[in-house]
Amino acid sequence: MNDAHVLAYYADDPTRSYQLIQWLEVLEGLHAHHRVAIVVRDADVAVLVGERTSLPIHLAPTFPELTELYAASDAKVVLYCNNSPFNFQSLVDGRKLHVHINHGESDKQSMASNNAKAYDRVFVAGEAAVRRHLDGLLEFDPARLVQVGRPQLDLRPDGLLAPSARRTVLYAPTWEGDAEYNDYTSVDTIGPEIVRRILAIPEVRLVYKPHPKVTSSLAPAIQAGHNAILDLVAAAVASDPDGGHTAVLTGNILAVMPDCDAMVTDVSSVGLDWLYLCTDKPIVITDRHRDGARFLDEVPVGRCADVVDESTVDGLTDLLATRLWHDELHLDRLAMRHHYFGGVEVGDSTTRFLDAVTDLVRLRDRLVDARLHGDAITA
Repeated sequence: MNDAHVLAYYADDPTRSYQLIQWLEVLEGLHAHHRVAIVVRDADVAVLVGERTSLPIHLAPTFPELTELYAASDAKVVLYCNNSPFNFQSLVDGRKLHVHINHGESDKQSMASNNAKAYDRVFVAGEAAVRRHLDGLLEFDPARLVQVGRPQLDLRPDGLLAPSARRTVLYAPTWEGDAEYNDYTSVDTIGPEIVRRILAIPEVRLVYKPHPKVTSSLAPAIQAGHNAILDLVAAAVASDPDGGHTAVLTGNILAVMPDCDAMVTDVSSVGLDWLYLCTDKPIVITDRHRDGARFLDEVPVGRCADVVDESTVDGLTDLLATRLWHDELHLDRLAMRHHYFGGVEVGDSTTRFLDAVTDLVRLRDRLVDARLHGDAITA
């Protein structure tokens, strides 16, 4: 722990551990430049993450244990992949620079909150995220924002789907969120109907890949919708054994996308990952709240996608069949990709992330040195 220069801090339980897990390979790359250690507050998380990385993991269940751990550390930068209330126990340490790196880029309201003001820097994907913070927050200093792209999208995980001669349509809904304002899921509203409509397209393979928290949700409506979808997939497999229809309930969705030809999703990071990785392939996004004007204002990616809700989902079969053979929105997606991610290409985000962390490691040392010598402190 003493020799780690960068700490990745995660304070939540295993049900949200995907937020940290998606960063592990990127953090392992960072480790080659700046020694990295992971700090967790839950013993089960320590085991779960330890099975997935060789990075050192330190468990500090209580606040006194955390402060003792930090006191013995010479870490310079702490990275946070979410806004857990327990992040504030880590933020108490004033001799480190604290950086929010989030766990995706999306247009959910939770992506730009006053929590951002607690961190010295907030790493964001691109201009869309900058605008989200400046338009949504009062008295927010834009100097806190650092555009780094999305390093996970530089990775190329092994594919999870079997080869298929059919066109493949992915349905990848999000979960219900922590509160109604941040609920964008279609699982409990039109999810089963989306699956029926996809299955009705001739010579198409359906892949169902829900958000990890859909599969563990305790909300009765989400459980009912999810189970109904699984029943539809199972029935499709039974009636069409050669179709390749499948539900992928574990694993990295980035390992599913490359073998798909179109996607239906909700407002979430999944849609923007698709925009980056599969810009040449059509996307359909659901509007849970059935407010078209608000949707296009708050979800810019909707301007280069087809949008469906409860009143229009009946037309999804024809819409997708048309888009699979005649994609009219490709050029619009190219422009929107630039809005969300800038001009980054594969590899650029990783470089930007490494450079940004390096800059903060050096800045922290300058600030500490200046304070020790009574010099003026400047960035």
